[in-house]
Amino acid sequence: MPIIDPKRSTLVVIDFQERLMPAIAEGDAAVANARRLLDAAEMMGITVVYTEQNPKGLGGTVAALRAERNPVVHKATFDSVRAPGFLAALTPAHALVVAGCEAHVCVCQTVLGLLAIRRQVYVVRDAIGARRAESKETALRRMERNGAEIVTTEMVLFEWLETAEHPRFRDVVAMVR
Repeated sequence: MPIIDPKRSTLVVIDFQERLMPAIAEGDAAVANARRLLDAAEMMGITVVYTEQNPKGLGGTVAALRAERNPVVHKATFDSVRAPGFLAALTPAHALVVAGCEAHVCVCQTVLGLLAIRRQVYVVRDAIGARRAESKETALRRMERNGAEIVTTEMVLFEWLETAEHPRFRDVVAMVR
């Protein structure tokens, strides 16, 4: 289905970690957009799954995005699909809305892994980051060529809303102003 169905989607937040984020180009913007996605997901009851790559070395998820009640999959693999517990944390048949870092490593390998097992994936281009802009753009092109849909934060938010009559419409509009 081309439109992101809020009843059949999960937000996957990949490796927004304390020691990694200072090196990410436009990292503050990616974190801010991930925060918008997380806030909307919470308002609308959308499942969220986090990953952390080698948290002993890279630290935990940045404070601005941390949420205690959502599952966190700790991993050594770049492709989260290969990490113990990751697939079990995902709701079967849900489309996956992906935000995270780094675009050309863990995000790209996870997206390609998900596509290989025939999951529908939406990569939120303004909520992913990399140390270099060319790495991010190359990863976006590769993921798209392999079947991922490339979207923006606002696209996701308004697709999750579905209608201006949604009870959280004004709250979401306030997030994007």
